[in-house]
Amino acid sequence: MRYATVTLTWSGRELTPIDEIFGRSDAVSVEAIRYVNPVHDDDERYVELLELRGDLERARTLLADSRDVFEYDVTRSDGHGLAYVQCRSVGLVDDLLSVLREHEIILDWPMRYIETDGTRGLEITAIGTSRAIQRAAADLPDEIRLELERLGEYEPGPDPRATLTERQRELFEVAVREGYYEVPRETTHRELAAKIDLAPSTVGEHLQRIESKLAAAYAGSME
Repeated sequence: MRYATVTLTWSGRELTPIDEIFGRSDAVSVEAIRYVNPVHDDDERYVELLELRGDLERARTLLADSRDVFEYDVTRSDGHGLAYVQCRSVGLVDDLLSVLREHEIILDWPMRYIETDGTRGLEITAIGTSRAIQRAAADLPDEIRLELERLGEYEPGPDPRATLTERQRELFEVAVREGYYEVPRETTHRELAAKIDLAPSTVGEHLQRIESKLAAAYAGSME
């Protein structure tokens, strides 16, 4: 079983209506697509689970005002906004999903948006046989450009958070939610300590251990 991690960029049409909806605002952006699939027995809809960053109230307003959105729900989880959206099946997403289905390609979720040379792209990992991956790449719509990042045997790794204690996971989730890892930082050790009833010095020690464990897990996944 092979995998290919690629970056997709596109022109001419938006990948999904969501790109156009949130592209109008600097207040909210889509960080990742955790799931996308056509709605069963309905050629005019597909469903997405999106990871959002920014003003969630603005996200709700943009979704409510869009004619391409049939149904939606926005909530917060693990320090990120999440949006469940049923949307009109237009744009390049239909063509992309059709190619993947035709060649029986499996996606390793999530698909993450990235910036490459000032251009917004989507990083995806496709899983299948070498022949299926090559044929799918050759059949992509002309508007989609593909750049190969990594290729190899697929070996799913463990969730790095599994190496953390329950208390460390709690602190890490609070730190992410409160913006500790934003640039510049939006919170301090003292503020985090007050939220989970720890001494500021203990928070600092825990964060060092957390970061060490996550870095070690990440380095191990690259071997």
